[in-house]
Formats: sequence, structure tokens, C-alpha cells
Amino acid sequence: MSRLRISHIGICVSDWERSLRFYRDVLGFQHAFDLEVSGEPSNTLLALKDVDLRAIYLERDGVRIELLHYASPGHTGDGEPRAMNALGLTHLSLRVDDLDALLSELEAAEVNILAETRIQIPEAETQAIFITDPDGMRIELVQQPGD
Repeated sequence: MSRLRISHIGICVSDWERSLRFYRDVLGFQHAFDLEVSGEPSNTLLALKDVDLRAIYLERDGVRIELLHYASPGHTGDGEPRAMNALGLTHLSLRVDDLDALLSELEAAEVNILAETRIQIPEAETQAIFITDPDGMRIELVQQPGD
């Protein structure tokens, strides 16, 4: 089999500026580069018509995400967090050193914290909770020893 490696994870966003601020300024991703495409061959690759797309690439900890903003044909979905048992990508997960301190910072930044999802497993020194990005994409924050 040919060698495979991860390139990036794409996230469709409704407002690229708002999402860029969230991922860069709140979560600490670094801007890598932007790409703007329209028409062919993107129409064929994405199986959409009249594509007019801005892609913003961000990196953190060796992971690259791609924020996809479609000026045309626009986006679909209601921005509500998807159920964790919905087929396909369910969430991003980030390790944190101090969950309580980070949650205080996120509250101050008016990030949507799904407080009802918070768990603590004292015997494993583990805590976790979900937040969402501005479009409802779930992001898991995990504090636990080790790496």
C-alpha cells in the first residue's frame, strides 16, 4: 500500500473571520496560509456547483485544520452540536494542563461551554468537557497526566 499521512482536517464555517479569531486567538492555532478557489476543478473535487471558496489553514501541535468558507454555494446545517453517535467526524480533542483555568478564560471569551458534559475521574486524575466552536463543532478538552 502506498504511504499515507494526515494532511489536514476540514471544518466548514459560516463566518471565516469569527472562526479564525476563535481557533487562532482562543485555541492558539497558528495561521499557516489562505487559499481561494472557484469553479473547476474544485466543483468536481467537492461535488458542488459554482464553488467560490476561501480556505484558511491553521496549525497546532503538528495538526493542520482547514476552515472552509463557501461564499457560493453557501453552507448547510443549523449550527447545533451534532450528536456524538452521528456518522462521520464527531469532534476535535485537545489536551490541556489546567482545565479549570482554561474554562475561566473560555467563559471570559464567551465560548459556548457544554457544562453538562463535564466529567471527573479522580482515580485516573482525568477531567474532560466539551465546548463548541462558533458553528457548533464539538471540541473536547481533556486534562490527564502523561501525554
